[in-house]
Amino acid sequence: SGGARGMAGLGAPEPGTGPGPVPATRVELTVSCRQLLDRDTFSKSDPLCVLYTQRPGSHQWREFGRTEVIDNSLNPDFLHKFVLDYCFEERQNLRFDLYDVDSKSPDLSKHDFLGQAFCTLGEIVGSAGSRLEKPLTGIPRKKCGTIILLAEELGNCRDVATLQFCANKLDKKDFFGKSDPFMVFYRSNEDGTFTICHKTEVVRNTLNPIWAAFAIPVRALCNGDHDRAIKVEVYDWDRDGSHDFIGEFTTSYRELARGQSHFNVYEVVNPRKKMKKKKYLNSGTVTLLSFAVEAEHTFLDYIRGGTQLNFTVAIDFTASNGNPSQPTSLHYLSPFQLNAYSLALRAVGDIIQDYDSDKMFPALGFGAKVPPDGHVSHEFPLNGDASNPACCGIAGVLEAYQRSLRRVQLYGPTNFAPVVNHVARSAATVLDGSQYFVLLIITDGVISDMAQTKEAIVNAAKLPMSIIIVGVGQAEFDAMVELDGDDIRISSRGKVAERDIVQFVPFRDYMSGGPGAGLSMAGLAREVLAEIPDQLLSYMKARGIKPPPVPPMPPETP
Repeated sequence: SGGARGMAGLGAPEPGTGPGPVPATRVELTVSCRQLLDRDTFSKSDPLCVLYTQRPGSHQWREFGRTEVIDNSLNPDFLHKFVLDYCFEERQNLRFDLYDVDSKSPDLSKHDFLGQAFCTLGEIVGSAGSRLEKPLTGIPRKKCGTIILLAEELGNCRDVATLQFCANKLDKKDFFGKSDPFMVFYRSNEDGTFTICHKTEVVRNTLNPIWAAFAIPVRALCNGDHDRAIKVEVYDWDRDGSHDFIGEFTTSYRELARGQSHFNVYEVVNPRKKMKKKKYLNSGTVTLLSFAVEAEHTFLDYIRGGTQLNFTVAIDFTASNGNPSQPTSLHYLSPFQLNAYSLALRAVGDIIQDYDSDKMFPALGFGAKVPPDGHVSHEFPLNGDASNPACCGIAGVLEAYQRSLRRVQLYGPTNFAPVVNHVARSAATVLDGSQYFVLLIITDGVISDMAQTKEAIVNAAKLPMSIIIVGVGQAEFDAMVELDGDDIRISSRGKVAERDIVQFVPFRDYMSGGPGAGLSMAGLAREVLAEIPDQLLSYMKARGIKPPPVPPMPPETP
């Protein structure tokens, strides 16, 4: 740990890998501090940073790891990185404690505490350039300095290669015509065996085929080892499946990456023919026509490049929820616990707010008679301000929801299309990938405007938006399952949705009540948000939008 005392291993326990979703990606955290407290009399502090994490649903902090100790520095840039599994759909709480190390003891109580900072991994990733600066706190009446956290996605080789080949003078294998050639690509494994990784299409009746270009992850071609052998076999296709072997050649990713050149013309050799015939040269040649490589972009590339998630909430105020003044109502405001609407809102909102820099969330209601004249509205602002329905933070949305309950009369019917179109109008104004819109609809059930909602969703599928529907209460949610196009893509008037943008989750599956309620809310958030990263990527890909470069670092404060 260059120049610094290696103390990363000072009694640090193994990182905990609890049960949870498959991590979407791994993130490397770099830690720096500025203007730390000076605790040493004759020299500067010798800082060490300790990272703690929590398992999903647990409030217990577990030590994850330690940096090295940097001698005599109040502005350390730690070399040791923390590598964490990043899951968009989970709230991943982090705590950073700083100590001035005075001895070789691994026991932290033997060292001077310099301050701490709390944040979520989403907060770091969602900050501009995935760089978060926070004040250190924890020592009364003292300024403890600041901590700077930088998150970088670990590239597990996300490159995709696009290749095109042609062949010349392949052996004629068919009695009545020429050959019908195709190629099969294999990557070699550590143990010398081969694994198939690509098959070209068949080009009919020619000895000089030009195959179509194909894209393949570099990982699939060579498992990240650019010098590993790639074997290619050439066959003549037969209808009965007994394809005739024409010949083979080997290459490597490094060779192919040289592109079209005399290095990438290969003799196709049939070893059996070569052994039998002295004058045998080859069974034709295969030439690489073009080679290109591009990085496959990830959700984090867009977030780091500045894409903002805009979060809108729509709440069902129809009479089927029950009279809000009665404890049996789904809208009942108990002094002792949050109702299902508030819980669902909190579970999803707490995670998504890390990716929205202004923390202003439009909040709408539908299916109620609203003042002053008592007309039925299907997109009324919970804060009463039609020109700006945005509330400040999730707390602001909850407050506006509770105020609305006292102001409006629950009525009906249950129409979704107006709120879907409301968000779609906003999404249609920013198609450049700088913003992505997420609409959370919380409802007690049976939808009245199915045809209009389907049409609204099919139109919205072309836009940068996703829709999450959380069903509360005990109703049958068959219609919601239909809107969630996981099994059959939704369509309207013969037009099929371009992307699957709806995710439906029944709230009752996560209602455990009691002390475990926190865990079930984490489960709800996980289920509801799991598809958002891929839905955002599918929009960007369909529109050919590349993530912008990461914004430059702000100059350091002296």
